[in-house]
Amino acid sequence: MMARTKLRCAGDSHMGMVRRNNEDRFHVDPDRGIFMVVDGIGGQAAGEHAAEIAVSRVRTRLERQTGSAEDRVREAIAMANNEVLRQAEAHSEWRGMACVLTVALVEDGHAVIGHVGDSRLYKIHQGEIRKITHDHSPVGESEDTGQVSEAEAMRHPRRNEVYRDVGSQEHAPDDPDFIEVARIPFEPDSALLLCSDGLSDQVTSAAILNSVQANAGNPAAAVEQLIAAANQAGGKDNVTVLVVEGEQFADTRGTVAAAPPAHASYFAGRLAFFVYGCACAALIFAGYQYYTRLNRPPEVPPPRTLHVGVGGYIRIGEALAHARPGDTVEVSAGEYPERLRLKDGVTVRGREPEVPVLRADPLAPGAAVAVVAEGVHGARLSGFRIRADEQAPLAAAVTIADADLHLEDTEIIGAATGVEIRGKSESVLRANSIQDCKEAAVRVTGDAAPRILFNVILHNGRGLVVESPARAVLQGNTFRDDGAEPVLLPEGADRAALLKFNFFLPPTPPARRHGGTR
Repeated sequence: MMARTKLRCAGDSHMGMVRRNNEDRFHVDPDRGIFMVVDGIGGQAAGEHAAEIAVSRVRTRLERQTGSAEDRVREAIAMANNEVLRQAEAHSEWRGMACVLTVALVEDGHAVIGHVGDSRLYKIHQGEIRKITHDHSPVGESEDTGQVSEAEAMRHPRRNEVYRDVGSQEHAPDDPDFIEVARIPFEPDSALLLCSDGLSDQVTSAAILNSVQANAGNPAAAVEQLIAAANQAGGKDNVTVLVVEGEQFADTRGTVAAAPPAHASYFAGRLAFFVYGCACAALIFAGYQYYTRLNRPPEVPPPRTLHVGVGGYIRIGEALAHARPGDTVEVSAGEYPERLRLKDGVTVRGREPEVPVLRADPLAPGAAVAVVAEGVHGARLSGFRIRADEQAPLAAAVTIADADLHLEDTEIIGAATGVEIRGKSESVLRANSIQDCKEAAVRVTGDAAPRILFNVILHNGRGLVVESPARAVLQGNTFRDDGAEPVLLPEGADRAALLKFNFFLPPTPPARRHGGTR
């Protein structure tokens, strides 16, 4: 039976100080031991699309635990490669998109690494940092062979060129010179760091080592510190950092190297002074150790999965009440008439392959809302069906206020408003289906600035309403039968630019819409 290593982990991504969009993506799944950093290539937002396809395809294969870890990694990356290529050929505006990626599959005291391009994976163990992956680029190859130093490579004008990528040509899993695969020990007192070149082009490996070790036991602090360091160094690219710690890595924090031996040539008459000095030094050192123990950040408990359904919690709200940041609430199939209040850093997801259904809570006060994300950060909801009907109407299926919720792979049917986003919200709506909402599928107000990506929006009173001063980023969405004006934008908005990479299908013929011919 596969033994899962206990892990602490954190990841984050930043646009940087120069780029206008973020084409990096990452994935963290400590329960399955899957960790991934993907850097999109292509411009005009196509790189983002390539990265998202890669994350989705790699996840799908790695979550299916059949075959050896090496075979799964090879197959996952090849599947992602061929799907990126297929989508690029199907959409002229995405031609030339691709990505580079690094994947780590941690299990049984080992990490199996899959790598294409110039993103990186470092291993940190016993005070040393080692780059495991090889940069598939001319400059990176020169650095790996010692022809140029790390500092010279970081300043080289051709450092961003790569000769391997995911998506530019078709590949099989075992093609030579495509996927670099390595298996390395992952000891309990070691850590892995995955990053895009936005970090490694700006921050040295020595600085990376210092940051991860100084924050041992608190990977989120290390991630935040490294992203800040990359941006302070210029932030010339998107920067993504992911840190994975073994269960004993926190114990390495504050390790002090032994002092060099004292010189033996003191005069005998000064022996007493020497002994006194040693005693003082010992007292100072002991005081320092005591101070650091008092001020050491508390250990972050490892993420958990809380199950709702047979053998677990009866209601989703009960599991949420016990969830901590980093936890996942996994919900089995069934109908759940309750209002969910999401929490900071907690993922709520439906358990595949069957989809749990959320309905209005008849006992909840005020207007019926199925999901509330208010003032939360790092929350995720995915894999649900939220359904309203005459017996259980919903004023809104999901309400997001001053929050950064990620809403993914969820179907919303029949609410007055599908998703209402207001306040200072920078949420992401990705790959959802929203249909038959009487007023609007998505309404954005206040200072909200969501990213609305690759959703299917059908048969609503209106597809999207954005009210000034709110704004939104739209890409890859499909609209159909959403009123005479499917998208309503603020006056003065560049409508053509905002809607350029979205799809507006012709209306469904009435006979087909109602299920037959007369």
